[in-house]
Amino acid sequence: MELLNQFFSQLNGIVWGPMMLVLILGTGLYLTIGMGFMPIRRLGYGFRMLWRGRRSTEEGDITPFNALMTSLSATIGTGNIAGVATAIAIGGPGAIFWMWCTALVGMATKYTEAVLAVKYREVDERGNHVGGPMYYIKNGLGKHWRWLGTAFAIFGALAGFGIGNMVQANSVAQVMEANIGLPSWISGAVMAVLVFAVLIGGIQRIAKVAGKLVPLMALIYVLGGLLVILLNLPAVPGALWAIVQYAFTPAAATGGFTGAAVMLAIQMGVARGIFSNEAGLGSAPIAHAAARTNNPVRQGTIAMLGTFIDTIIICTITALVIMISGLWDSGQSGAALSSAAFSSALPGLGSFIVTFGLMIFAFTTMLGWSVYGERCVEYLFGVRAVIPFRLLWVAAIPLGAMAQLSFAWLVADTLNALMAIPNLIALLLLSPIVFRMTREYFAEQEAAGMLGR
Repeated sequence: MELLNQFFSQLNGIVWGPMMLVLILGTGLYLTIGMGFMPIRRLGYGFRMLWRGRRSTEEGDITPFNALMTSLSATIGTGNIAGVATAIAIGGPGAIFWMWCTALVGMATKYTEAVLAVKYREVDERGNHVGGPMYYIKNGLGKHWRWLGTAFAIFGALAGFGIGNMVQANSVAQVMEANIGLPSWISGAVMAVLVFAVLIGGIQRIAKVAGKLVPLMALIYVLGGLLVILLNLPAVPGALWAIVQYAFTPAAATGGFTGAAVMLAIQMGVARGIFSNEAGLGSAPIAHAAARTNNPVRQGTIAMLGTFIDTIIICTITALVIMISGLWDSGQSGAALSSAAFSSALPGLGSFIVTFGLMIFAFTTMLGWSVYGERCVEYLFGVRAVIPFRLLWVAAIPLGAMAQLSFAWLVADTLNALMAIPNLIALLLLSPIVFRMTREYFAEQEAAGMLGR
């Protein structure tokens, strides 16, 4: 195990090195500028389209609202609780600033992914609408680039078992064992049974469950975090200043914190930001491809809300609670740090919010990522591979619950990077098409007087 840890640590240093950071942030910035900062300017429009998309009857399998909820079910998970804490514990408070930067430009990335996913989606032999990077690479870039789509599908199928399965199960098992003494294998077995019960209903059942659980749990977690912030309002400016300050200056060793250079803060912020909101990974467009919509741009404006909600709202709340608690340099990390921070501010209730939130978030993440992995496997091997994949997916949950947390995070980070590279290349090559579609759509909306409504 020690050799594997060393191998993935070295590999992470390569795949999450300066070139990857430039590729992710550079792609998002290029797309943002190319669209005239549309994702930021049209944020309100996106929320209006989300509200109108609750009962869409256009072509597709699930409503635009539930498509976003399925996407959020995969992104709102341990990254918002354990991932934020890990970023601060290793990279210092400045890592949060770089998470914000990743999210702001990531909105354009997520928008572009969804537009292409709907434009180039297909209908499989079971009548389901399927799409995502492998399809917009194949149908948008042509046969000479199909190998890139195949590479994405391979990495996506494998990455799901890390980011969307074993890491989620591991974090829940750790919190349950720490808070109520429940053995990891029992937590894993219970989660496996619950996931299987939903998985057998396919994407329609997953979307319905996500459409109910995600908004409810996100609201409970946000309200709990806001209560901590309001009770400690005088400490908020200092927390925000520390985040900005340590984004550009090294964080010295203090307490249980070993210190962090600026480059480590950037690396942890971008890596954990991508882990949390998945902008650039190419995962979310797989869910949005199934939306009942006749307009790719309209669905894109809904998709970009996922990054804003996940990172700018939920991750920021977690970060502020940790900073306000004064425990960020205690030497703790992961979900244990977030739980301790909430508990110190809200004794009894705080621990419950983190524990229950982590359980629900991880559960829905396992459901959402099962859709992504399933679509990747179907692209590679056809619909006959779906049932074996679901069984393997469920079997991996208890294994993840009993694995080492540090090793699970290392593998997840590596697979995230390998998954993102083919997708980001495709986004850059297909960006002129998205720029044109965006200009035409909003010109029509403005001419019809729809932008102000």
